[in-house]
Amino acid sequence: MVEAGVRTALAERVARLSGCEVKPGEPLAPLTSVRVGGAAEALVRPRSPEALVALLKLAREEGIPISILGGGANTLVGDGGVPGFTLKLPGDLFPEVADVGPEEGRLTLGAGAAIVRLINLMRGNALVGAEFLAGIPGTLGGAVAMNAGTKNGEAFRAIEAVEVATADGVGWLEKARIPHAYRHSELPPDSVVTRVRFLLRKGDVQASKAAMDADLGYRKRTQPLSQPNFGSVFTNPLGDHAGRLIELVGLKGHTLGRAQVSILHANWIVNLGGATARDVLGLVTLMQQRVREETGVDMKPEVKRVGEFLP
Repeated sequence: MVEAGVRTALAERVARLSGCEVKPGEPLAPLTSVRVGGAAEALVRPRSPEALVALLKLAREEGIPISILGGGANTLVGDGGVPGFTLKLPGDLFPEVADVGPEEGRLTLGAGAAIVRLINLMRGNALVGAEFLAGIPGTLGGAVAMNAGTKNGEAFRAIEAVEVATADGVGWLEKARIPHAYRHSELPPDSVVTRVRFLLRKGDVQASKAAMDADLGYRKRTQPLSQPNFGSVFTNPLGDHAGRLIELVGLKGHTLGRAQVSILHANWIVNLGGATARDVLGLVTLMQQRVREETGVDMKPEVKRVGEFLP
């Protein structure tokens, strides 16, 4: 558990950096989609790329840990809080740029922008090619970090390049320089995604809209989108589905504290109101153990864990 005095001292150091908004002891549960977890030792929002680089440099020089919080849609924050800097990029840190030609278009957005901003910009410029991202919560930076997607496609299929910041500066990386796979990407160590450039094409906008509406309708019918959650708990094992395996071992609807394996989709955990990270993590562990014992399948969590988890 982070002490209040430590929070204050750390916040004062960050406050001396030009262009950073800092909030010591800021509760993080409201900033995550599952609504659980403790507070940040220091929640920091840089207001310029230069301020971000300065923050990363300070963290490197002083050995201060940094955790990145995007839209909080795929994140489980520990009840003990998050030590060091919790970095959250503002959605408006960078302007949206549309470079559209007769056959294709390049859309550049800040990593802190919500994924829906890409979809809106795509539709507004009569482009197609990123329909599979529609309806996915979170930010574009998070979509890059985990190569977000659905059964219909993944982020890197539409990405052309990614800009990252480190303590040494800011620069662009072409997609070919970023190893990526199913729900995974390998960004440079200690880097932060700042902007993303998508390469899309001109196409049938009405068909694109119909595909996105159909996919969202399906998700509303089969996923507990109206309850606090962090999306899929596990990646799908090769040739199978995590939800099927969890249901097979009898855990669909199982409750621990105020967290529940969704009765609508077994690969989702929902907060019934007042759940703790301990409740949620206990369910994750139980799901893994039961599936491993009864089927031999070792399921890999998709959700990112951040901070200190209490026993």
